[in-house]
Amino acid sequence: MLDDDESTQWQDGGISNQQGSVYLPSSGKLSIPTKEDSSPLTAVIKMGWLDKNPPQGALYYQRRWVKLDVDYLRYFDNDKDVYSKGIISTAFITNVTSVGELKFEVVTNNRTFIFRAESEVERNDWVTVLQDCTRGRRPRSTISPSSPLTPEYQGNLELRGLRSKLYTVVASDKVYLYKNIEDYRIGVGITSIEMNVGNVKETDRRCFDLTTPYRIFSFIAESEQLREQWVDAMRDAIGEALSNREVAERIWVEPSNSLCADCGAVKPEWAAINLCVVVCKRCAGEHRGLGPSISKVRSLKMDRKVWTEELIQALCINVQCSDVLETLSLIFCGADVNCSTGMASWPSPLSLANAHSQPLQAELISHNLNTEVVGDMDPVHYSAPTCVSHNGFLFKTASMARAITERKAREEFSRRWCTLNDGTFSYYESDKNSNPNGALKASEIVCLAVEPPEKHGYDHTFELYIESERLYLFGTDDPDSHKEWVKSIAKSFIPATAEPLLRLGFERIGRLKCKDGLNLQTSKVGWFALVGSTLHAYLADSQGEEIHLRKLNELSIQQDNEVLVLVERGRTLYIEGERKLDFADWCTAIQAAAGSGGDTLSQQQLTETDIPVIVHSCIGYITQCGLTSEGIYRKSGVNSRVAALCERFRRDARSLRLREGEHQVDDVSNTLKRFFRELEEGLFTSEDSSTWLGAAAIQDESMKISQYQLLFNKLPHVNKATLQALINHLYCVQRFSELNQMNLHNLAIVFGPTLFQTDGKDYTAGRAIEDLIQHYTSIFEVRLTAQWQTGTEPGGHFICTVYLEEKKDTAEQHVKIPGSMTAAELVCEVLDRRNIMVKEKEYWSCWEISDKEEMERPLHYQERVLPILHSFGTDSHLLIKKHVAMDAMIVYLASKVDASKHGMMKFREERSILGLGLSSGSFHDRYFILNSNSLRMYKEVRSNRPERDWPVKNLKVYLGVKKKLRPPTCWGLTVVYESKKQEKPERQQWYLCCDTQSEMREWYATFLSIQDGLQQTRVSRVLPDARHGNVSLIPLRGSENEMRNSVAAFSQDPLAVS
Repeated sequence: MLDDDESTQWQDGGISNQQGSVYLPSSGKLSIPTKEDSSPLTAVIKMGWLDKNPPQGALYYQRRWVKLDVDYLRYFDNDKDVYSKGIISTAFITNVTSVGELKFEVVTNNRTFIFRAESEVERNDWVTVLQDCTRGRRPRSTISPSSPLTPEYQGNLELRGLRSKLYTVVASDKVYLYKNIEDYRIGVGITSIEMNVGNVKETDRRCFDLTTPYRIFSFIAESEQLREQWVDAMRDAIGEALSNREVAERIWVEPSNSLCADCGAVKPEWAAINLCVVVCKRCAGEHRGLGPSISKVRSLKMDRKVWTEELIQALCINVQCSDVLETLSLIFCGADVNCSTGMASWPSPLSLANAHSQPLQAELISHNLNTEVVGDMDPVHYSAPTCVSHNGFLFKTASMARAITERKAREEFSRRWCTLNDGTFSYYESDKNSNPNGALKASEIVCLAVEPPEKHGYDHTFELYIESERLYLFGTDDPDSHKEWVKSIAKSFIPATAEPLLRLGFERIGRLKCKDGLNLQTSKVGWFALVGSTLHAYLADSQGEEIHLRKLNELSIQQDNEVLVLVERGRTLYIEGERKLDFADWCTAIQAAAGSGGDTLSQQQLTETDIPVIVHSCIGYITQCGLTSEGIYRKSGVNSRVAALCERFRRDARSLRLREGEHQVDDVSNTLKRFFRELEEGLFTSEDSSTWLGAAAIQDESMKISQYQLLFNKLPHVNKATLQALINHLYCVQRFSELNQMNLHNLAIVFGPTLFQTDGKDYTAGRAIEDLIQHYTSIFEVRLTAQWQTGTEPGGHFICTVYLEEKKDTAEQHVKIPGSMTAAELVCEVLDRRNIMVKEKEYWSCWEISDKEEMERPLHYQERVLPILHSFGTDSHLLIKKHVAMDAMIVYLASKVDASKHGMMKFREERSILGLGLSSGSFHDRYFILNSNSLRMYKEVRSNRPERDWPVKNLKVYLGVKKKLRPPTCWGLTVVYESKKQEKPERQQWYLCCDTQSEMREWYATFLSIQDGLQQTRVSRVLPDARHGNVSLIPLRGSENEMRNSVAAFSQDPLAVS
């Protein structure tokens, strides 16, 4: 907080705390929230890292995070500190100039501060901004009474744990700390504390604490009397910080309101709302003494809601019902009876009351009207539920505090006369009674659930959940009456903003809290309706949306059953359990809706491409682990294991992850076959399956293919996607027939009867499947490349061989590579398949290995794998292994002041002797300078002009130099330069050798940090940079701890989520 050479006195007491900027005792430190939670400060004009030179001629610089706003230049120990290490008032800055290399001076009348930027551009930018900020001001030499910083209270306070006192100033809504009164007078301080997040508490005789979410400041005053004065001053500052001048300014516009009605004081900040007069603070105390029945006093600054549209909204809603006392209370609190309702048909509360047949409400409003006329006003937008009336007999059980798990017999229901009127649902002993047995306000109802027919003793039932964690069950045998009651009750508590939900045939409808997108700090209210396997939602300030539960990537309950996490297409939605009773039933209903709903394809849990999860999982597992397994799909699995797998997939296919070692290839292949054989309606549909078999008899190949294409396009969407995925997979299997012995004919024999669900006595079904596989590319219009690209999804997949740790047959992994797969995702895929857990300080990477050039490089975690495969030759492959030098490279980069590097290396170009194709030349010493823009090579250290200058963005750096070049050391780098020019692309390759291994690692680490950044180095189960529209989202997998870590990392740096 102080300048570096003066901070020793803060540390002598043994209370140094490097995490903070105030060096508080450890016991007084609170956890620091993320920057999103920080208290709002004055708008920052510029901020960034600078090196600061302490005063008194010290030679060393220390790195500081610097912020500039219109009033102060502040510098911090790091970018996460809330309280600064020092502040310089811009009002006292007399000059800002550039001095020396990358340096600039900030000059006041009594002090000169020197800062150093990382580049000349950055230095010039800081100088320009500072000059603009101070231009036009008359520099001050000392604080004067007319200064902008006018203190309400000031003096010396001791901060507990320090040997010296700080000069403390309470001004407006802030508290400033200075080393002494002299520093205060010259505008050079330690820090400022925003009081809108503060709380003052008296402790011992002379002590008091100023508590904020970030630090606890424990002050000691010189006497008990002074302590009281300090506490009062700081509490006034808190009041000033929390106050809102908007209402006061609007009221003061009227000249008669600019003076106190009693004593004439200027700009009174209080009002007697029932007397319609404004008074000053002193007179407000006298009015309070009269009692609220005579004078109801409110603050113009603190009680903002009294003066806002919230009262107007409440009044407009309430006049539609018969609660006259509530309307009277709202009028006494200041609600304007002359306000505009925002509705053209009923522009005033009086017309609204008359329209809803409320004569007493209309009479009360008319007696409180004044002579003002409602003019053209901005409409007040509020959501008032439509006034609904309904009555009739229902059968009701006693209310419950827990979910209903057993069937309720008819004997447990009692017949009740029920009415719904004025937003209140009441039930009576009979239609003759005037006093209800009980009543539920519509505002208390949070959920309405429609039970399946005949679940209880009465054929048609519904449940009502209320705020107080109670559940009410009602029933009837009349389906029309049941439907009308459900419609009326839902209409009474669902707001107008979510009215489209009422038009759905919902099974459950209600209110829940949720979070989504990047706003994970604040919950918002959402209105949800569950219809079949679709969850319809209307969130705050957004249009309605649909969540297809069977197509979710993930559905889990986290944080001790308090959060339901739904991940769909990269979008994560967190539904929170505000009340245990209805939330538990929502979770049960959503989980049931998200499961498989039957034996047809469309009723299965689906992927984003509308393929059943069971089919996608089995195909993926066999592609990865069984393509070379002899007799795949022909061998039988263990029947008990196959039955268990089928049951687990049927219960929840999404939660089952097939793993090598845990599941056998033949068990999985038989599970897939059994699924298709037992499928209701079949893959080809019972209506058209005979037509498919008939097409197999067509002799003309082109006519046969056209008929297959016609039949394929007639299939339902899910059937089409599933058939194409399966035939694509079988096409891949037969390409490995030399190893697995499953050629085209053998696969057709197995899958013909399975897919057409026939007895297999003839080869008709087999012929159709053989045709589909043989003419796969024509029927499904798939384009193949030399590496037989497959076409499961738009853009296609590759089946690629990846090796784990070393290149050998036992380490081979056949992986399906979609066009969007990144290196990090490929590493996770392979490690998951081999059940390898990533330990602390382990850095797994995907490496590009070139056997011919004897070089290798780790792919950046966001680098797409497919383009790398396209550029491969036959002598290259991908290898998943640990990056053993990564930890040392990270430590090295953390110790660097800047990103550049320079030094001597041995250099050799790739040149060929004409006609022989042999490289020539030898290694020569050269001096290199690497910065964020370019790599420059000089003949020697003293050279002024570089021999070569390459842009860094066009360089690709590999570890290793091929031995035939006879490198002078074994610590070499191969650098490939590729120009981006369309008209004349250029490729160069040369070699660099370092004297030591650590030197080579330093150069390589610098290359990586400049090109890609070394933020992402560890593997995790979170897939980076998933997006939904233009909003970054967080798909989550794994345990609760992994979820929390993912959210925390994402909130700090979305691009560095690993």
